[in-house]
Amino acid sequence: MLRFRFFLEKYGFAVSSRLAEKLGMRAKDIRILFIYGTFATLGAGFGIYLLLASLLRIKDCFFVKRNSVFDL
Repeated sequence: MLRFRFFLEKYGFAVSSRLAEKLGMRAKDIRILFIYGTFATLGAGFGIYLLLASLLRIKDCFFVKRNSVFDL
């Protein structure tokens, strides 16, 4: 159970931080929003969270960030 928790802490919060970065909010507020949404909709918020995580991972496979022109 401890390994599962560490896995979620390492890879699960990237969705919240990246979404917060795009929206200009704090990641803590996004996480709380997901938690409240999950309780309010009886689990649909967690499904949306997993959907966003998979979409961000797929996007990262296709689009590569390049820091400068010399990274070609």
